[in-house]
Amino acid sequence: MNIYVDGMGGDHAPDAVVKGCVDASKEFKKKITIIGDEEKIHELLQKESYQKDLIEVIPASEIITNNEDPALAIRRKKQSSLVIGLRRVKEEEDSVLVSAGSTGALLAGGTLLVGRIKGIQRPALTVMLPTKKGFSLLLDSGANVDCKPIYLQQFAIMASIYAEDLLRIKNPKVALANIGTEEKKGNELTKESYQLLKETNINFVGNVEARDILQGDVDIIVCDGFAGNMILKATEGVGQFLMDALKETIMSSTRAKIGGLLLKPALKEFKKKMDYTEVGGAPLLGVKGGIIKAHGSSNAKAITSAIKQAIKYQEEKITKKISNKVVEIKE
Repeated sequence: MNIYVDGMGGDHAPDAVVKGCVDASKEFKKKITIIGDEEKIHELLQKESYQKDLIEVIPASEIITNNEDPALAIRRKKQSSLVIGLRRVKEEEDSVLVSAGSTGALLAGGTLLVGRIKGIQRPALTVMLPTKKGFSLLLDSGANVDCKPIYLQQFAIMASIYAEDLLRIKNPKVALANIGTEEKKGNELTKESYQLLKETNINFVGNVEARDILQGDVDIIVCDGFAGNMILKATEGVGQFLMDALKETIMSSTRAKIGGLLLKPALKEFKKKMDYTEVGGAPLLGVKGGIIKAHGSSNAKAITSAIKQAIKYQEEKITKKISNKVVEIKE
């Protein structure tokens, strides 16, 4: 297994990335290759204690930023840490890339350089949403803002494989994000997708409204990337609002502060449940290789979690299983 990490991707790169990689090498005992500014990365590594044969550095002279046109940057910046990592994934079958860099560039590069699994029309960015009962998979969360019903059908199939084989959820429940639970609700996309999902060999349980998603009654929520990104960002915003509002209320009076001390252990658990650093990243399902997108503001802990997710992804051979399933459906 070859684990590559984009050393220059993310708001806190390369510091957080290097620290996360070192921690991951200690915890998982796997060799990790960091791609990026060789001088800066080695300077940071000198401050760390680690097993030398478990960390390798590949030099990259360019960086793709969030302000660049994704497809253009992928074509022009061939010596960027992201492009070099994507090429390694394309060339080496048993390899995976973790990046906290530009989402648009990672999606464009995943499609243009690594390529889609034969039969898959669009790859999907798959995130784990915290719910009342644990986590639910949400896809697409931003890769495809305009979708066709067949895209949503393929998202559901890929997510079902991922949930069952990697997350160990037996016969995962799949729902379609919609504005009502009735079969005839929604726009043309959701109505046509509903009928298609009904005919697919998955555990499709119908529509789910946005207000019910966090109840955790379904394991997979399928939608187009526009709606998915709105759901994701709204959930993140509500979680942050609740934490800020609670903190403000607790600090408002002496009595509230005393109550806050009693609630502190419970609030820590709540914060942990909403913490993206525990999850790690979002796999790009549907491409011919392992690609894990870490949060743009990932700290070292988040990078370590993303690497853990990448290792599991490759060990379970998720890409191969999706490819086999697509062939099976065609036949």
